[in-house]
Amino acid sequence: MKISGIAIKSGLKIANIVKSTRIRSIQKQQEIVLRRLLKKASDTEFGSYYNFRKILKNKSGKELRQSFSKLVPVHNYESMYQNWWFKSREGKANITWPGKTKYFALSSGTSDASSKAIPVTKAMIKSIHKTSINQIISLANFTEIPAESYSKGYLLFGGSTELNHCDNHFEGDLSGITSGKVPFWFETFYKPGKKISREKNWETKLSKIVEQAPTWDISFVAGVPAWILLLFERIVKHYNVKDIHEIWPNLISFGWGGVSIEPYLESFKKILNPEKPFYFIETYLASEGFIAYQTHPNESLRLVTNGGIYFEFVEFNDDNFNNEGEMNSKAKVLSLSEIKENKDYALLLSTCSGAWRYLIGDTIKFNNANEGLIQITGRTKHFLSVCGEHLSVDNMNQAIKLLAKEKQIEINEFAVMSFKTEKGFGHHWFIGTDAKDLDGSEIGNKIDEFLKILNDDYVVERAHALSNLKVSVLETAYFYDWMKENNKMGGQHKFPRVLKGTSKESWVKFLQSNQKL
Repeated sequence: MKISGIAIKSGLKIANIVKSTRIRSIQKQQEIVLRRLLKKASDTEFGSYYNFRKILKNKSGKELRQSFSKLVPVHNYESMYQNWWFKSREGKANITWPGKTKYFALSSGTSDASSKAIPVTKAMIKSIHKTSINQIISLANFTEIPAESYSKGYLLFGGSTELNHCDNHFEGDLSGITSGKVPFWFETFYKPGKKISREKNWETKLSKIVEQAPTWDISFVAGVPAWILLLFERIVKHYNVKDIHEIWPNLISFGWGGVSIEPYLESFKKILNPEKPFYFIETYLASEGFIAYQTHPNESLRLVTNGGIYFEFVEFNDDNFNNEGEMNSKAKVLSLSEIKENKDYALLLSTCSGAWRYLIGDTIKFNNANEGLIQITGRTKHFLSVCGEHLSVDNMNQAIKLLAKEKQIEINEFAVMSFKTEKGFGHHWFIGTDAKDLDGSEIGNKIDEFLKILNDDYVVERAHALSNLKVSVLETAYFYDWMKENNKMGGQHKFPRVLKGTSKESWVKFLQSNQKL
């Protein structure tokens, strides 16, 4: 029996009302999550080693948190993997979470290291699906979405669900792992369907979706902005139509995450029908878990405090982190009840996938502490501070947004790296745009001007050690060609905004081989 959109929307409204009446304070939710995680993992090797049973003897929330932070040290990927997760990957059971771990998500690899293998347990898959359902329920808050939209197709444009079988487990993109496990009731709405979703070759998958596009009635799309934009452009060009709504007239929302949407907005506007309503709804889904999502229009992300993840926070400053973005051993770690608004914090996660006090590498700030409303500000290692300028990805995104607006151009991709000069240091910006006849020196002056407004430390260092600023204007295709050459096309892969280490070396070599540097 076909379910009507009105029935679905009515159900979402009812579910949203019921859900809102059951909400505990986010601090209380976090206390419950921590206790459940510790209890569940108390008999694992990790739980026994760090004496989870002793921690659980503490009754009050504050004592529980303090005992947990005292007995369990902070871990990064290397310490978790080299000491614990490698055993799970070899097929051993009860290492950091009960039972054997069947899936490992390969990270998108925007850092200097090669792709990381993050455990994804059954409990985490269940948690991600639960949070995804809650996000769908929250769509009832977007009152302008018509009822008929809910009975249309949902296009999830992610990694291949055909995972790599490695002895005793499977590996692949997180979106491929979770999409391959969609609930049976969702299969009616799910596109591109199981067959196309299994396709590993990104170009082949893209072509098949373009081919099938007119046969689907899509209302909601989810994915990384760069690849969704590329898909829309391919569809519009292939069918020689004015905008994507000529193919999908009921398209009303794009659920995005992973990077700032700002650099892509102008390009999206050109390919959407301006007379039709359209929502950009942000999500924060990492390989480590579903961290936050947008629940209301014009609101920031809401931290998922009851989804199998316990959060801790470390203020991202010189006292707690060095210039390479590495956390100092004496850094002060805070709980949710101790954070302040409008400060940058690095995230620590303890999860139902067996991550414990794990430094994920992302930085956020709270816009509303009581409600748990956050925004992503960057990465602990994806910032520039070669001489104390403390330039964050958020600063970069804002500068590029202002630049694009003033010059009336589209800038979909950009990156920046540092270099040494005779008298100090410099920044080299790479601007991805298809606009013609741009003056790199003028672009550089504008970026410099905007960053001086956005960042006080940058102003100081530009007068002293940061003596040089270069700009290379490149066609957008070069960014995607580099990703293709490095096997980073599609899925959750993003071009790194800050180039360091091996990614910097690879990018420089790529541009030199193409005579662009």
